[in-house]
Amino acid sequence: MYAALEERILARDQQGASEAYYRLVKAGRPLPEMLREAVRIHAPYTHVPYHERIDDGFVNFVNNDHCLLSARATLHLSRMLPGAASGLPMAQTIWYIPTGLDIWNQKIAKAPGHYTRGFQMAEGPPPAPVVHWPDQPPLKLGGPLHDRLGQWMTLVHRGQVVDAYRTFLGLMAEPAERRAALAELVFAGLIDVQDRSFQNRSYTTGHKSFRARATVELGDAIGWDMAHDVLYAGALDIAVGPRWYSLYEVACNAITVYLESHELHAVPYSGTTEKERAILAGNKVPVTQAEADALIEVVLRQPEPAYIERLTELLKAGKNPRSILDAIQLGAAQVVLETHADINFSLPQHCYEYCNTLGWFWDNFEHPQRLKLLYLAAAYLNQNAWHQKLSGDLQPPRIEMPSTASGLDADQMAVRVEAATIALDAPKALGWAKAYLASGHDTAPLVRSLAMAASRLGNDPHNQEIAQCMLEDFCKNRLPDRGRLLLAAAQHTARHRKYGDPLDCSRRFGKALDVAALA
Repeated sequence: MYAALEERILARDQQGASEAYYRLVKAGRPLPEMLREAVRIHAPYTHVPYHERIDDGFVNFVNNDHCLLSARATLHLSRMLPGAASGLPMAQTIWYIPTGLDIWNQKIAKAPGHYTRGFQMAEGPPPAPVVHWPDQPPLKLGGPLHDRLGQWMTLVHRGQVVDAYRTFLGLMAEPAERRAALAELVFAGLIDVQDRSFQNRSYTTGHKSFRARATVELGDAIGWDMAHDVLYAGALDIAVGPRWYSLYEVACNAITVYLESHELHAVPYSGTTEKERAILAGNKVPVTQAEADALIEVVLRQPEPAYIERLTELLKAGKNPRSILDAIQLGAAQVVLETHADINFSLPQHCYEYCNTLGWFWDNFEHPQRLKLLYLAAAYLNQNAWHQKLSGDLQPPRIEMPSTASGLDADQMAVRVEAATIALDAPKALGWAKAYLASGHDTAPLVRSLAMAASRLGNDPHNQEIAQCMLEDFCKNRLPDRGRLLLAAAQHTARHRKYGDPLDCSRRFGKALDVAALA
């Protein structure tokens, strides 16, 4: 069955691959096994030589990791859906993979797929997808772990892709060193965020951190002794260019200038400061909702360096940096709520996923540079908000409150949230979601309905991952206004740009698996 799945994926046959997946589901194959095999099949064909192209003098962006990101989201969305519908997120992943191979050649219309929608392709069988970076054997370095991690980071920084990948495989070969290596992998992704975005189509929006996180979570779910293909799909790309660290440099220097009150000099700096370490260890007081709202207002509405100063004030006042990150997540959700053009969600959705990824990183790894990453997240959110303002968005949310909500139970209201979202009626979906939150009902049915709506709308399942991140954070965020995250999930799911028939995959899955609500 897996051979049939591979054959149909490499033939770029969405329907045939989906039918192979249905057989696997009916045979009772476990989700981690199916994810492992799906990643094995696509891993060689979802790398690019570089994340930019210069095509006859024009700069174009080349992204290629939605197959892996969708697989990670599947781990979580599948647990949020009831009964047989739990297989739908994986169905969306399988539906997408045949269209996500060899993005490099898709961008110049030499291969069919997601990025050549609307192009007239040559008749006949499609060309075979190209392997741009073959797999490699591990390379084991000598010396202390700290030094080897530093050598790996240097290789990444310099763009020595093959040597960096081989070195990382060598680090992962030692079970006792895996968590430290994985922490550094995600850190290397988190610091790679471009420092400007207005009028850019070519920008690094945190995707390397998303890819690294997917690598960690999929490897944990599959088991690292069987997860080599996950490393091939996820870890190799970290060193592929271009790499942008200037926004992270701002975060580093903010520690020196604003937190330490020192002047910058030309001498090299390294590591963390005593005050940095003390804040990470000792700041325990959570921010209040009023403090969170004040911070959000500064980050979203004021130019630099106002957000740096306000963030520093909170840290110096003993506020918990993880609690501050909760506030930043609400700010990222607010930008989503204030975005209305369906083609203008790129920065808001990626900024939100970045903030979610940083929260996950904070909760899973005690990395010493987390405080710098907090400044980076605030910088990214500020950049995101100003991009939206300059491009004509960042307008108040449009919410249509229902007049018939009184007396409805939780399930009845949740059904209406899902229906409005599937109908792509964002104002109505927001109105029903807001009415639900005001009703005082248990939020579990609302979360489930938003997860179902996101899982049903397909053709680029990276968009499903955005809602999944918001739902995940709703369950973890400690601020009273965390319901804003559910509103943002409804807004994004209903409004983001759709491709083709977005319900095609979910209808096919519903018919094949006898899920009446989907068919």
